[in-house]
Amino acid sequence: MDREKRLRADTPRTDPQPARDLDSVEDKSKRTFLRAAGLLIASQLLPPGLAGQSQPGQHSVVGSGQKVVVVILGGVRRAETFSPEGLENIPHLARDLLPQALFYPSVRNEGVTAHFNATSSILTGNWQRVDDWGKLAPTTPTVFEHFRKRLGAARSDTWVVASNKALTNLIGASSASDYGPAFGANVVFPKQLMINAVANALRQGRTGNMADRAKVQAEFESMLEGSNYEGLGWTVFDAAERLDPRVRATIEDALTSFVRGGGPTSGDELTFFVSREVMRRFAPRLLVVIFSDVEVAHFGSYSLHVAGIRSGDRLAYQLWQEVEANPGYWGKTTMLILPEFGRDPDGSTTNGFFNHRANEESTRNTWMMALGAAVGRPQVVERPVRHIDLCPTLATLLGCPSMDSQGTAITELRAS
Repeated sequence: MDREKRLRADTPRTDPQPARDLDSVEDKSKRTFLRAAGLLIASQLLPPGLAGQSQPGQHSVVGSGQKVVVVILGGVRRAETFSPEGLENIPHLARDLLPQALFYPSVRNEGVTAHFNATSSILTGNWQRVDDWGKLAPTTPTVFEHFRKRLGAARSDTWVVASNKALTNLIGASSASDYGPAFGANVVFPKQLMINAVANALRQGRTGNMADRAKVQAEFESMLEGSNYEGLGWTVFDAAERLDPRVRATIEDALTSFVRGGGPTSGDELTFFVSREVMRRFAPRLLVVIFSDVEVAHFGSYSLHVAGIRSGDRLAYQLWQEVEANPGYWGKTTMLILPEFGRDPDGSTTNGFFNHRANEESTRNTWMMALGAAVGRPQVVERPVRHIDLCPTLATLLGCPSMDSQGTAITELRAS
């Protein structure tokens, strides 16, 4: 039996479910808060001078006219995902998406298996070996810079929305001469914005008792008044008088509901809501979404790591539902889903799933799924590809001239 048949045999089948709002199964107060926070952040996070330049349907048509959404899931092993034992952790990827996908069961990360280097290798098409914690930009141009410089695309056409604290805003542009931040992407860290708001309140001694939910609510609401978050170098929220009154009312109601509802929620959930609002408000040509709840593995909790895999599976599926339901994306979008790397094998000196630095197959050999416009027909492609092959493929799908990179465009994916 060939690999495609084995995968299909191992994957339980269900009838395709009609598009629906999967948020309905989530806690209402958290859902309301996250949706509203996403709406606010998406509408306010364009760097100064760019807000209002581009709205859905108003982009200059450059390149192929196609759009691309890339979903990166952090570090997950095949054992917990596309293996007979792991399929239960990825019901949406395996049951809902695989039957319509182009699937690569062997995608190689041959570079540094740390978050900043792995992601920048994916985005540049060259193995990057810079600071692991994002203190140095990638050394060769990103696909964002190539797309914007070669085809004149607007900054609002290129976004990164990430949960991962190991990334920085340097992920959006390289240090290469003739490129750089002037041609980079918008980079958004929704979770960091919330953390910074509370940290700022603590530094200024304004919190009193942070266990008092009324005080926490007041601190969140103070974000609406405008703050300069040094970590990102942006004015995150405009002055209160510049906010649409309906937006302000929505946020204030959501904050009240959230702080009174109790209970924590996931950073990836907030990243999803912000990403979806970016899609609805700006309809960018190239959107990269990075989920990282799986990285709780570093704290040694296998159950929470698996919960992060299941959450990423659901959120990736919901993003695909948005692609299919959003007029700005339907019929002209390719979505790609892949991990940054795997994780170390059980029994290793690095504690197995805790980490991802071993030079082992379980760490370096991952997978990738492609959906949508560039997929000629669903199939499993046994031929190994590399992470660095994704960047020139994205450039091809967007209609860019060929890039000078170590990677090679993936031939099965073609702009329609």
